[in-house]
Order: sequence, then structure tokens, then C-alpha cells
Amino acid sequence: MRSTILTIILAATTIVGYCCQSYTRTLKLMGSRFDITVVAENEDEGNQYIDMAVGEIQRIEKLISSWDESSQTSAINRNSGIKPVIVDPELFQLIERAIAISKLTDGAFDITYASMDKIWKFDGSMTEMPSQEAITASVSKVGYQHIRLNKEESSVFLELPGMKIGFGAIGKGYSADKAKALLMAHGVKAGIINASGDMNTWGTQPSGEEWKVGIVNPMNKNKVFAVLPLNQGAVVTSGDYEKYVKFNGIRYTHIINPQTGYPATGIISATVFAPKAELADALATSIFVMGIDVGLNRINQLPHVECILIDENGNVYSSEHIKIEKE
Repeated sequence: MRSTILTIILAATTIVGYCCQSYTRTLKLMGSRFDITVVAENEDEGNQYIDMAVGEIQRIEKLISSWDESSQTSAINRNSGIKPVIVDPELFQLIERAIAISKLTDGAFDITYASMDKIWKFDGSMTEMPSQEAITASVSKVGYQHIRLNKEESSVFLELPGMKIGFGAIGKGYSADKAKALLMAHGVKAGIINASGDMNTWGTQPSGEEWKVGIVNPMNKNKVFAVLPLNQGAVVTSGDYEKYVKFNGIRYTHIINPQTGYPATGIISATVFAPKAELADALATSIFVMGIDVGLNRINQLPHVECILIDENGNVYSSEHIKIEKE
């Protein structure tokens, strides 16, 4: 649940004689809405660049999808507890970085979350909490520590039978990074890859102004409460304001702690700014699990990473070095 509380603020002015303009296409990729914007000299050139980005995102999906039986990710999952699977260096390195983020967040981020039993329902059908035994059992096969990597062979082995990995919390951000890198390598001066709210920008608007992102407080969705510039970076928001359950006065989100099996509580929105969407994507999810105090402390230790958090009472918190332009 991301795109509803982030919006790109476009400049209304243009520079006389400026040769380029922005071109945008909206389409469904990786099961989600993507808005791809490029700055180009004409529509034909803009469409060529957008086609190039779409092709790259589709390539990434084929590599990391756990729904595609022919993907290398599916092969890893099928062979859990059986044997290592040799994969492309690109996938190997993505898993390596995912494990590094797991260590950075003390396990709040974990691609083996895909092993979790789906005992929590956020469609209105739950009438009581799962039992403690069911919750504990639901995460019995979760744990990034059980991923074995062999760099020499470029192989991945999941030690526990039935264990799985999934890239739902990092895949769209990674695809946005790769599409951006490809377009920049082909000389595209500016653009935005918006993967359902995972926004990755470079360059400037045709007017010469910076791209800017507006952040909406989910408790008042009709109003942007902050506007921040995006310069060669990424911003990702994770939100639970529409997918949650409530038991005994406690609000449980759809973001589940992969270590305990319990949904996160307290935060309804986490927006993370980082150099790459892959990192911002992973951290935005992790902060829900870590909580406000630990999450802010962790972000404040990371260079070039900032965040804005909103708790269930509508209170806004931000990391040390972020500068918010109030609307």
C-alpha cells in the first residue's frame, strides 16, 4: 500500500527554448502499477526509452519471480533442503545484499518471509487472533541464517525443507534501480520510475526544476503535508492504513515480523529516502517491525538515508537531517 500517499509535484513553469519535455506511460508490471516518465526531445524518442525500461523490468521479473515456475528463484525454492542451485551472478548478488540488509535490521527484513504460513487475514474475515502455537509454527521455516551462498559456484541453498525466498519487499525497488541505470547508460537525461510508490528519479524536470515528492498523511489523504526535493535518489513509502486487523484494542498491520510471526504495531506509514530504491524499499518495510525509536536510531546511523514516520495517532517523526517543506 504505497502509491496513495506519495505524489510527484511537477513544476508548472517551462523554460523558453528548452528542447525537451516529459513523456509518461502507465502500465501493469510485476503485478503492480508502474508509471514510467522520461525527458526526451520528442514523442518517438520518449516511447523508445520507455519501451527500453519496460523490457528491463520484465527481464528482472522473469529472474526473481517466485510465481514463475521457470524462474531461478522458483528453482531455489523447489530445491530447499535438497541441493544448491546455480544462479546468475545478478540474482546471487541480490540475495547477498538482501542478507546484508537482514543483518543491518537485526532480522526485521528477511527474504525468507516467503516461508511463512499465511495465518493472518486482512480481508475482514478474521474474527479472532491465531493461537500462540500457530503463530510460532508459522515462522518455523523463516530465517535468513539458513540461506547458504557459495560464491565460487554462484549457488544458493536453502537448508530447511519447505523453506522459500521471495522478493516482494525489495523486487520493485530493484527493478526501478535497474531500469533507471539502463536509461541513464543510454543517455536519458532525466526521468522517474514509479513502481507503485517506489519512486526513483534522476536529472531535473524540463523546466529545470528538481523533481519533488509530496507526502500525504494517511489520516488526512486529501492534503499534502510535506514536499521534498528528489535529486538522483529514491523514495519509498510503506503504509498499513488500509490493511490491518484490530483485537483487544491493538491495531495489527499487514507487515509481519518475520522473527515472531506477529504483525507490526504502532506505525501506519514509513517513508524512506535513499540513493537506491532497493535499499529504501527494504528499510521502509523493516521500520514497521523495528518500531519508531529503533527505526529512527538505525536510519540516523546510515549515510544518505532519511525517513519520515507517522504513528497510529497521526504524529509525525523524522530522521535527524531531513528538511521538510511544509505545504
